[in-house]
Order: sequence, then C-alpha cells, then structure tokens
Amino acid sequence: MSADARQCTFGVDSPYVDLAAEVFALLADPTRIRIILALRGGELPVNRLAELVDKAPTAVSQHLAKLRWGKIVRARQEGNRVYYSLIDEHARRLVADAVFQAEHVVEEVPPHHSTHPAPAAARVPAVAVPEEAVPAAAVPAARSTASAPAGTGATGTAATGSTRA
Repeated sequence: MSADARQCTFGVDSPYVDLAAEVFALLADPTRIRIILALRGGELPVNRLAELVDKAPTAVSQHLAKLRWGKIVRARQEGNRVYYSLIDEHARRLVADAVFQAEHVVEEVPPHHSTHPAPAAARVPAVAVPEEAVPAAAVPAARSTASAPAGTGATGTAATGSTRA
C-alpha cells in the first residue's frame, strides 16, 4: 500500500495541524492555484506558466518562490531557463479537492459526482449566481461576512497583509 493511499489518522493534537494551516494559507491565492493546475501535466518554464495563468513572469516567479519555500514545487535550471514541477501529488490533490468543493457552491449536482457530466447548459445551479460571475471569484465574496472567522478577510481567507499579483 502506498503511503499516500493510507487513511489520515492524525488527531486534533497533532503537531502537523499548525503546519497544515500554513499550507492552506499558502494555497489561498488564485494565482498559486492556477500555477498548480498548470503544473499537473509536468514541468514548465516560468514564461509558459505566466502565459497560462495570465500574469507577468515576475509575478509568477514570486508565487513560485513561495511555493518552493512551502516545498510544493521544485525548480530545475537548464541554461538560462528555470523549469518548475510539482514535488509530489499532495498539492495536486489538495487543489483538485478544493476546486471540487467550489463546484458544490455553484452546482446542485457537481460534474465530478457523475461519470458523465451533463453539458453546462443542463446543470442546475445550487445558488443563483450568474455564470459569468463564477470565474471572477464572485461566489466567495457573496457570502456573509458574519460567518468569516475572526482575523480573516470578508471571504474567510487569512489576512496576511501581503500584496498579491
């Protein structure tokens, strides 16, 4: 049995809980999520990643530096180009599960619950959110700020004070 296929048995007092919260904070950025989604297929150079996530290469490099610090991606230099890849499957799975959870916010029956997803026109939304608003992250912003934990922004994400590109 693969170590990754085992059931999570960590208790509430695990020393890894605080570190896990840091991982979630590190991934709580749409550009970083897009970078991880782009790297699912294998390693890519910074300029190609920048094209895929529609951000400037310098901004993508800053995000990649944080993902390297968090041991989510690794860098490999070839000449003057730097290629990035995911270190393991954990970030890929975390991001996939987060996106699947986001589908639950928008869809009554999310496409990942069916082996044959219905065409977009046939899906029944769980909440009345215009389709064009969903990619713009309007869904989390529409939630009540009263349910956001203390010390977080209105959408429930940790307030870090860092600027995001």
